[in-house]
This record gives sequence, C-alpha cells and structure tokens, in this order.
Amino acid sequence: MVCTSVKEGSDCFFMNKKGCGFNGGTCHSIIEQCGSCQKIQEFPAGKYCTVFPDPGAKWRTRDCNMATHLEKTIKEKTGKINPLKASKRAH
Repeated sequence: MVCTSVKEGSDCFFMNKKGCGFNGGTCHSIIEQCGSCQKIQEFPAGKYCTVFPDPGAKWRTRDCNMATHLEKTIKEKTGKINPLKASKRAH
C-alpha cells in the first residue's frame, strides 16, 4: 500500500487499512552512519531509507548490508592444501 505517514506517496510493505503497522507506528529517519547512501530519499518529514524502516537497527550490530557508500572487501582463499591429500592426488 501507499504510505500516508512519513514517506507519503511511496509504496510501503508496513501500511495497512489501519495505518502504519511498523513497530512504533512510523518509520525511523536515517542515522549518521547512513551518510551518502543512494538508498536515502528525502520526504517532507525528513530523510528516510527506502529499504529499511529502522536504519539504526541495521547499523547496531554491523555495517548495513544494503549501504551503497561502503566498499566491500572480499577475502581471498590462501591456497593452503593438505599435504596428505595432495600426495594422494599426485598418484
């Protein structure tokens, strides 16, 4: 349904006939860690994340997995091989 509280006009999963069904009855505005993420949209009520209704909860335990302003590092395998298995493969 279309949000009628803070994100007026945008499609919202939490909206129902009684109003916003999210915890607290409304979405929460962005926090400082959100920075310059591309998922931020400005509404008359303030700046809000278009993906998560409570961005603070996403940042509480670790980095937000949807943040577009963070560089993600990928760990490479070290290439360690068990010598016993390597010797069996050679035969």
